[in-house]
Amino acid sequence: MTWKKQLAILAKPYYWVNILLAVSYLLAKKTQFVCTRLFSLLEEDEACDLDSREVEILFFLLIVVMIRSRKTGAVTMINYLSSSFLYTKVANAILWAYADFRYGLGFLLVCVLVGMVLPEPSYRGPEHITYFRNSQVFEEELVRDKRTSWLICFYTVWNPSCVNFAPIFAELSAEYNTDHLKFGKIDIGRFPDVAQKYRISDSSFSRQLPTVVLFQQGKETERRPCVDNKGKLQKFFFSSDNVRATFGLNQLYKEAVERLPAAPKESKKAQ
Repeated sequence: MTWKKQLAILAKPYYWVNILLAVSYLLAKKTQFVCTRLFSLLEEDEACDLDSREVEILFFLLIVVMIRSRKTGAVTMINYLSSSFLYTKVANAILWAYADFRYGLGFLLVCVLVGMVLPEPSYRGPEHITYFRNSQVFEEELVRDKRTSWLICFYTVWNPSCVNFAPIFAELSAEYNTDHLKFGKIDIGRFPDVAQKYRISDSSFSRQLPTVVLFQQGKETERRPCVDNKGKLQKFFFSSDNVRATFGLNQLYKEAVERLPAAPKESKKAQ
């Protein structure tokens, strides 16, 4: 995703409102006019300074955000922000409550109202994805036409990494889908038998979500994340460029187009 696209997304109210909530306590502390009125119980020379407990909370927040961003596979600025909003709001609620219990309660109320009024924007662009609602249909479709390659995303609706990857997979499907190169998704939370067959853990601690598998002639030929020779799961960042390169989508698309029947030539007009 280009910087121009990311900045356009950041202009949406959901993001800039949540960014303001994420830095609300620091802004209040560092804005003299606001600080002297909200924290007037303290000495004026200390009211706008962060004490040791507040610094500890902010430092702990920074560590948590960094760790969670790595675990969710965030690779863009939008992904980092989306995965950090929950933790930044929790930390701000603690900081406001630390200053005054009423402030903390008010901040939580504002967060609830914002969550109701401004839900996170979802991808609304074009896509060519087959959503499998039946495990039997899924297995049959993989082998129905041996000329067709399938790129399948195994996901769960509650996993943050799967949510982050959804718009990327949708954009790739819109770009590369043909009659002989198709994109599909199956929710292994609903179909645990599929997860078991393809050795994908759907637990809340799983590092295999999402898993993307390429099927050619009905058989698995490539997957990410994958396991190395020692049985260790290899980390994979699901960016658009990484998926293109790993699964060779440009070459697959070229081969798929070549398999398409040639367009019939127009018959010559009768003399």
